[in-house]
Amino acid sequence: MGRITETVKVLLIINIIFFVGSQFLGDKAYQLFALWFFENDNFQAWQVVTHMFMHGGLMHIVFNMYALWAFGSPIEHMLGQKRFLFFYFSAGLGAALLHTLVNYYGYQSGYNALLEAGMSMGNIEQMLRTGEYSTAILDSVPKETLQDMYVSFNTPAVGASGAIYGILVAFGMMFPNVELFLLFVPVPIKAKYFIPGLILLDLFSGFTGYSLFGGGVAHFAHVGGALFGFIMMWYWKKNQFNQNRWD
Repeated sequence: MGRITETVKVLLIINIIFFVGSQFLGDKAYQLFALWFFENDNFQAWQVVTHMFMHGGLMHIVFNMYALWAFGSPIEHMLGQKRFLFFYFSAGLGAALLHTLVNYYGYQSGYNALLEAGMSMGNIEQMLRTGEYSTAILDSVPKETLQDMYVSFNTPAVGASGAIYGILVAFGMMFPNVELFLLFVPVPIKAKYFIPGLILLDLFSGFTGYSLFGGGVAHFAHVGGALFGFIMMWYWKKNQFNQNRWD
């Protein structure tokens, strides 16, 4: 957690540029660069990458960029620049994939339930765009199912958190006994306990809907980034990546 490495520095700068730019462009920036559900009219292919540089607010980017500096620099030092970049974006893409799959499940469950209840596809699409529906439909489809469907369709994903979770997993695997401090808990916890605990907390929040960190958190994106990060680090460690650096 010492000197900032070159690739991490560039990623920090790009994230800050996107954040400052989004403050000037407002909703237009999120319409263009956040990751929308693929059935939504706002979806564009480039959003799979650009959403990693967008953030929902000052504290969001501050926490992510601090983690990128603190944990990304030692991982880049070990992996090398090219392998680190591959790792970073792969974890981010893995996060987007799992997040999208979970959203698709929520969307499709609601869509099928509405079709079975007799609603036409045109009316379903109108409901998704306006949020308006006849309360009579609640006799056949639970309100929570409609809410999950609407949120999945209309809520874009932003943030580097998926890639950051991949980095956290890599850090925990490479430096398992480094002691870390959980925010507001003044007791050091070793990385091999701290990071799995964080991921388990996201799994709990993702399945139950109860979040200690408030609403609007893409918990399954965190889990996806962690999962892809683990797979890559497990494979590279198994194949002695230190002897095969890419730079």
